[in-house]
Amino acid sequence: MKGILWKLFLLSFLFLKGTTQDVEQTQFICTSVPKDVDLCSAVVQNSGPAEDLKTTVMQLRETVLQQKETIMNQKDTIRELTSKLGRCESQSQSEPGDARTGGRRKEPGSKNTMGDVSKGPSNTLTQLEQTLQSLRQRLENLEQFSRNNSSAQANSLKDLLQKKIDDLEKQVLSRVNSLEESEAGLRNETEQRGKVETTLTSLHQRISDLEKGQKDNRPLDKFQLTFPLRTNYMYAKVMKSMPEMYAFTVSMWIKSNASPGVGTPFSYAVPGQANELVLIEWGNNPMEILINDKVAKLPFLINDGKWHHICVTWTTRDGVWEAFQDGSLRGNGENLAPYHPIKPQGVLVLGQEQDTLGGGFDATQAFVGELANFNIWDKKLSAAEIYNLATCSSKAQTGNVFSWVETGIEIYGGASKWTFEPCLQLN
Repeated sequence: MKGILWKLFLLSFLFLKGTTQDVEQTQFICTSVPKDVDLCSAVVQNSGPAEDLKTTVMQLRETVLQQKETIMNQKDTIRELTSKLGRCESQSQSEPGDARTGGRRKEPGSKNTMGDVSKGPSNTLTQLEQTLQSLRQRLENLEQFSRNNSSAQANSLKDLLQKKIDDLEKQVLSRVNSLEESEAGLRNETEQRGKVETTLTSLHQRISDLEKGQKDNRPLDKFQLTFPLRTNYMYAKVMKSMPEMYAFTVSMWIKSNASPGVGTPFSYAVPGQANELVLIEWGNNPMEILINDKVAKLPFLINDGKWHHICVTWTTRDGVWEAFQDGSLRGNGENLAPYHPIKPQGVLVLGQEQDTLGGGFDATQAFVGELANFNIWDKKLSAAEIYNLATCSSKAQTGNVFSWVETGIEIYGGASKWTFEPCLQLN
């Protein structure tokens, strides 16, 4: 009975104390207090857990705030890393591809200015072997010419050729051995490559000097250009300036087994427009013709190592074009740079794609193979006229804008020029 009274007394005390506070903060607490414990001390002792609870809540609140701050910092870090990852992915995707329309050109500043310098020593040795084979083939061609000519001059040329063959082999093999010995010092590869390229250019020039001895004994249009390596320094330049054209026909013989893409057989640039007229097969893209940077895909299949005759016609009216391979129509279209005349006074280059007027060559876009009988007309030829060109008919025309003659071009960087008659390849 006394215990009950104590509880009632404590409840009354707490109630009276609560009425002095704001109604919204009033709390009623029932606490059991033993009968032999002082009531005041019991109240004081029971206030301890409340203080502990308040301290705990404050600590938890502080912890939550710290965790929130940590999460925000982590989110910032994640966003920064995501941004960096995105930039890395975009850069890795842009390296093999390019910013040019249809995936043809690299971004400015990414040009390979040392030709195929990024390739390893093994690829360099392979290319040197291919170049040596090309040199031997040209020398054998000259030797065959001397055997077919009974003059005393031809006999002396034959003796000279044999000596040149031995000399050339020793020089190239010496250069290959030097490359192999210096393989460990890759940081000197650029200097070594420069020496190799200089030697090859010198060898090509020496062979060209020999070939010039045949010039008086053959027609000036019976020759071909050979581009044995994918570099940014082998090319030929047309010496004649181009007129303004409202239509054109471009015709040539071409041979290549390069992969991926045969490269750029020719490019014509004018001030302010590097892609005024370009024929290119770059990377895994099909062959394309560009007029004022507008593109049409051409259905040519020519990288089989055989000679093919290709021809493209175009007129500015409605931008109508046609593509012929080996005398047969393979494709046509319209709206290719309609009502845009080909501008005059530009630079016409064989074997390289121009990014600037007369230069800015990219080794990855260089033509690899052989090219002959390149002709341009300022009109659209008929299907019959194109067939005559492809079959070497006696009725075949020569270009009225540019015709294929040795005196009309200059060669640079070791691109070679030697006797060729495409019609003999057909018989």
